[in-house]
Amino acid sequence: MSFRRRLLLTMLSVVIVAQLMMAIATLDAIRRDELIRGKRELDVGLAVTRQLIEERSRQLRDQLAMLSSDAGFRRALENSDTAALTGMLADRGERVGADRAVLINAVGKIMAGSHLAPGTALLSTPLWQQAWQHGQAEGILLQDGAPYQFILLPVRTPSPIGWVGMGFLLDDQLASRIAHLTRLSVSFVTSASSPQMAFVSGALKAAGADRLEQLHRALSSGRDPGRQQLDTGDDWLTGATLLETAPGGQVHAVVQRPRGELLAMFHQLGWQLLVISILSLILIVIAVALSARSLARSLVKLADAARRIGQGERFRGMPIRERGSIGLLAATLEGMQDDLDARENSLLYRARHDELTHLANRTCAQQDIDTFVCQKHAFTLLRLAISGFRHINDTFGFDMGDRVLLALSQRLQALPPPLHQAYRIGGDEFLLILNAEHVEALWLADLVGALSQPIDLDGSPIRPVFAIGEVNAPRHGDDAWLLLRRAEIAMSMAHRSHRHHLRYVEGQDELQQRQLKLVRDLQGAVTEQQLFMVYQPQIAAHSGRLTGFEALMRWQHPEFGFVPPDEFISLAEQFGHMTMLSQWMIETVCHQLAEWNALGHRVRVAINLSARDVVDPALSERLTRALTTHDVAADQLTLEVTESTIIQDPVLAVSVLERLRLAGVRIAIDDYGTGYSSLSQLRTLPVRELKIDKSFVLKLDEREEDRIIVRSTIELGHNLGLEVVAEGVETAASRTLLSQLGCNYLQGYLISRPLAAAAVPGWIEHNQNHPVILSDQTVT
Repeated sequence: MSFRRRLLLTMLSVVIVAQLMMAIATLDAIRRDELIRGKRELDVGLAVTRQLIEERSRQLRDQLAMLSSDAGFRRALENSDTAALTGMLADRGERVGADRAVLINAVGKIMAGSHLAPGTALLSTPLWQQAWQHGQAEGILLQDGAPYQFILLPVRTPSPIGWVGMGFLLDDQLASRIAHLTRLSVSFVTSASSPQMAFVSGALKAAGADRLEQLHRALSSGRDPGRQQLDTGDDWLTGATLLETAPGGQVHAVVQRPRGELLAMFHQLGWQLLVISILSLILIVIAVALSARSLARSLVKLADAARRIGQGERFRGMPIRERGSIGLLAATLEGMQDDLDARENSLLYRARHDELTHLANRTCAQQDIDTFVCQKHAFTLLRLAISGFRHINDTFGFDMGDRVLLALSQRLQALPPPLHQAYRIGGDEFLLILNAEHVEALWLADLVGALSQPIDLDGSPIRPVFAIGEVNAPRHGDDAWLLLRRAEIAMSMAHRSHRHHLRYVEGQDELQQRQLKLVRDLQGAVTEQQLFMVYQPQIAAHSGRLTGFEALMRWQHPEFGFVPPDEFISLAEQFGHMTMLSQWMIETVCHQLAEWNALGHRVRVAINLSARDVVDPALSERLTRALTTHDVAADQLTLEVTESTIIQDPVLAVSVLERLRLAGVRIAIDDYGTGYSSLSQLRTLPVRELKIDKSFVLKLDEREEDRIIVRSTIELGHNLGLEVVAEGVETAASRTLLSQLGCNYLQGYLISRPLAAAAVPGWIEHNQNHPVILSDQTVT
């Protein structure tokens, strides 16, 4: 859909909606006003009805007063002349149009009257009580369901000797008279407890049963006993007023007006408004179409100009010469080109440069390397990282760390040729591109010297230390990603070997790829049962009897074959997989102990804990749960920890180990003598064993210094109440020396190589019958 058409439709939609809303609001206001006017007319009709009834009642009262004071009437009453009394009552009643005229004695029975037989007890109790209490009575009397407005006055001589009364029926004639005055439909109804009307006169007399039933429900539900508006659910606007509540039911005056008649003007105005709206809409459509056509042409030109500006084309004169808003928009669009150029240059600079040092960033480096590669120029990459930069941030704060980065970036930018450009590619990493096939030793020495100059941090000078990795293109690769990765490998090798500089050597990235794959495959190694445990026996040094096993983890990789434990365990510790491996090892060893227990071989197995395990507060719970699940006693498990793992967080480590000891697990210090030994720490640890590292045992019979260390360690352990285990026993001479020095337990190839789980029961049975004895043979 074209812009012009969309603009036209939008403007028309707005106009149509606005007119429609205005028409709806106007018609709704007119309708409400008409209904309010109709309700006012109903209120007036009800008021007129009451006034007419009161006026008729007043006329009856006047005639009754004249009759009761008439001397002839009194004499006839005194003489009980019924015929005369009846004639006089009828005469007076006809004068005022009364439908009923009666004379009542003191006990409430009719003595004479029109349309009523003498002796009839006619009056309702409330009206009769009202007459005696107030000396007169006025109200509606129901006779055979028909309502009569009735007046009672006493006949005194001078005390009351009787009562004279007159009444008129609330009939069609009265309703018609009121309707003529009010121009409303007027009715009188008597509603009883039954669902039908007991009496109906006036306009409703011709109404159907459904309409009368709706009116009866509406009257029955009304809460206000006075005047009220009723919702009868039909096409009539209805108002009612309660005239009397008599023993036979309630008498209401009802006025109505047809809704259609009341809203006739509303419908007429609606049609007129519709015609006006259609005519105005036609005019608006013509005006909007002409305006949209002109506006659309200008906006299309501006849109095309904006699109071409977005594509990089520049204008020195917009194709719009109009004034006003369109002209201002054109001028703004023309001036916006300079702002866009400045913004684009700013964004491009920020996208290619580091915000802190303003050196080019990694993105820029990759683009420049690709450019060098495409130009087939020989060049060198030096990737630098600050050793211990995190410690600088932790010690001096991030602001000081930023000052170090700024100082180093300035030094890098000031380097002499063959430097092409310096980049900051990471937190503490920089990159240099040199226009040379390789870096000269003298230039490299100057680089290290310049960067290693002290940097003053508020009076605390620090001397940065760097690890630098070098790659040469195209010798080491012809791809930016490959060259950067190999430079990183060389830098990491330099960092691990504590050297300032190393050049990439072919094959180093294959080692890294192997390590990355091993890290990725560790999770699968657990779930796919590539890991398994082997068990190396430990024996008593003097008797040669089995005392337990050490569980050792092995990995048979589907691609690399056997992976040395030192390799994959180190990777697991670096990349956070050690907890997973430890949990698998605990579950596997407990399951295996349960199987051996079932065979009658109750042995103790030692497992190794990592640094992460030792400071894991949940270790005790996990270990206890595994022992309980497999029904294995806690004293069948020994946990071996190294000194280096404890020293990372001694307080937490001691707390975790203490909980394990209380659970019944045996604790041992593994590789004793190779870590950061602390006698005060050893004294506080909840350990039962010291395990001498095999590096002191392998050449025990040849090196005097090893014998001194081993003897001192055994004596120290015994003095502290600990048992001592020597691992790496491979010669009978070493076993003999260890036995003579008082070592408690031995482990090594001389006793046995690590055994598969299935071979352990057989070895146990063989050892029970044939303990390991001294031999002069050396295990190879």
